[in-house]
Amino acid sequence: MKNCILAIESSCDDSSIAILDKDNFNCLFHKKISQEKEHSHYGGVVPELAARLHSEALPKILQQCKSYFDKLCAIAVTNEPGLSVSLVGGIAMAKSLALALDVPLIAINHLKGHIYSLFLEQKEEYDMGILLVSGGHTMVLKVDEKGFLEILAKSNDDSFGESFDKVAKMMNLGYPGGVVIENLAKKARIKNFHFSVPMIHSKELNFSFSGLKNQTRLELTKHQHLDENTKSEIAYAFEEAACLHIIDKCRKIFTKHRFKKFGVVGGASANLNLRGRLQTLCEEFECELKLAPLEFCADNALMIARAAISAYERGEFVGVNEDILSPKNTNLARL
Repeated sequence: MKNCILAIESSCDDSSIAILDKDNFNCLFHKKISQEKEHSHYGGVVPELAARLHSEALPKILQQCKSYFDKLCAIAVTNEPGLSVSLVGGIAMAKSLALALDVPLIAINHLKGHIYSLFLEQKEEYDMGILLVSGGHTMVLKVDEKGFLEILAKSNDDSFGESFDKVAKMMNLGYPGGVVIENLAKKARIKNFHFSVPMIHSKELNFSFSGLKNQTRLELTKHQHLDENTKSEIAYAFEEAACLHIIDKCRKIFTKHRFKKFGVVGGASANLNLRGRLQTLCEEFECELKLAPLEFCADNALMIARAAISAYERGEFVGVNEDILSPKNTNLARL
């Protein structure tokens, strides 16, 4: 019986393929090959390197999926947003598979995929708020009763995750910076440094991390030789201000939109400081907090496969000859 969807994710620096049973959400296969080690030497993702590594990793993963080919009813692939040179590798593979196996092709918005990471083993839920925090995006969305999406707030500059990466680079801590900064901050003891929370007195709902990043840079220039204690103190001060900025803006949003449920997704949502503060905020507003599993916060093909199940049910297919590559976010109208 053909009731499974194979999904490919290659929007940035993770090569991933997953196979999901569309009838019961059972994961039959999932594998991801990270490129973090290769990009860490440069302090961030190098697009051309990412594209080459995808071309090596995706065929290796696909080789392990051949036994499931006769069960596939569709092929799904991330087509937006992301690095164009990374996206194109996954799209080319997805089109070839759809053509060879004579099954429909589904194009999935990467940000929608992150939202579906909340519902990997269940039917999706509507009428809720969503905070998406990743290396590329920071936004709060409202999902109405019919599943249509409205962006309530977004970053005016850097994303939450991107600011961690850049601060880590300033301190020569490597890439990705999220986990490095979080772990370093836990070692802080004296906590002498304090950075002001961005836009704390502004009624604007959008986020901004550029000023905080600059505060951190200026503090770092005061120290000719950074010892481990100073690094941890600065990392703590930065993380505290970044998380408090998210909480401040979410609090302002909560006063305008009384959500019964609030989901938090994206790679940077794995930050435990942020998770704890959001839990407290949701309890204050009597709102149920929904979190994606830690192992599926970062980019992965399983969330793309899960989003594809809903797209399959609605018959949202694309042609193999269509130009579906869209590096910028263009299709965020509905869940």
